[in-house]
Amino acid sequence: MKSFSSSSFASDHAVALDLAAEAVRNNPHALFTDFQWFLLEGKDTIFFTAFSRSHFDKASIANLTAQMVALAPQLTHGFVGARPGYPFPQHILDAITSVEEVDSFDGYPDKWLSNSQDVFQHPELPLFRVMAANLKGGPDGQGRASIIQVRSAHCLLEGSDAALLTRSQTANHGIQSDKGNRLAWIKRARGAFAGYSMALISGLAAVLVNPKERPLHFKTLALPRQRIRALATKLGVRQRSLYFALVTYALHSEKDRRVKDKVITAAYTMLDTKRTASDDDFFRVRALEAKFPFTTDFATYAKAVDAEMEASESKDLTRFQLMILAMMRAMRSLKKVAPWLISDKFWRLQGTTADLVLTLVPPHRSMGPLTEWMIEPIYCGAFHQSTNICTFCPGREYMTLNFVVEERHLTHIERVEKLVAQLEAA
Repeated sequence: MKSFSSSSFASDHAVALDLAAEAVRNNPHALFTDFQWFLLEGKDTIFFTAFSRSHFDKASIANLTAQMVALAPQLTHGFVGARPGYPFPQHILDAITSVEEVDSFDGYPDKWLSNSQDVFQHPELPLFRVMAANLKGGPDGQGRASIIQVRSAHCLLEGSDAALLTRSQTANHGIQSDKGNRLAWIKRARGAFAGYSMALISGLAAVLVNPKERPLHFKTLALPRQRIRALATKLGVRQRSLYFALVTYALHSEKDRRVKDKVITAAYTMLDTKRTASDDDFFRVRALEAKFPFTTDFATYAKAVDAEMEASESKDLTRFQLMILAMMRAMRSLKKVAPWLISDKFWRLQGTTADLVLTLVPPHRSMGPLTEWMIEPIYCGAFHQSTNICTFCPGREYMTLNFVVEERHLTHIERVEKLVAQLEAA
């Protein structure tokens, strides 16, 4: 399956858009790639939120949404009656935007973050919402007049899209795979076999085990980037490694908080420009696995994390990606012939395979007409059923840590700042 956008063709755009509309007439997800289908089926969502210097009314929030859709036309996909690539009519904009007033920003942004499952409850509406909350009485002492949040199905947006939109740049995907760079057939065959086997075994295991749902909670943390730069230099590790080490150490130091005794298991994502014909046509991101050898001495642990990530990324990145994409393709096929195998049980089981999922998105630096109202820190994160996640969102001055975790981890998040202070004082 190929993702579709008006830039996928150099010829008549109007004809291309008409073909897209016809393709999704009976199935609004017909043009979704297997990766997009996987995230849709799992009801995975993302959020993006930031405070604003501006006051928003219904007209201005609708106009902001229309601008965003023009830069990210994939948002016009995935719902009944969609006309891919075309602007939304006013009644659609009215239905997916909202404005409210609040007495205080105390507790924000955490208090209005959610799993956003409501975006899937109205098949006739786009798979995202845009919200604004204005502060009664005007801006506070920090100049914050309102707060904006975009909530979307993950199948339409990824972290790099949010980074591009923050710069008021196009987030149009086009075709992300490189059709001219074909991998060896034996490599593709091995990946397909491993992926299809994983889908079948995991599906059966989920039915037999019937794992319980793990309710997840949202919490954010903003750290000045300069503090982490200085600590990374002090410890002799990369900044990304230090962020990953801080979070995994804080949440999983005790043995009863991790899957394995001697290592902290993590899945993490990265962008890779070396695309192949076997890559997903929509998503830019790659998935990797890592096992961080645990030790109570944090400096030693941080260096071990740095070394493990360097080792993981020096390997053949296509091997794991081929298996994961094949698994998604197999699941899509299995859903048609044996839907009982691919249910919420599958996603609940997937959430137990790693201690934490770590995602570092590209820098979010506001500029241009779409985000001229924005005030740092900028927050963005993701919800995956029963899966503990931390998304790292860098701005100019702040790095935000966006946690979606089990309740038992919430009290441990404060350890991150305490650990930073201890390292600075050492």
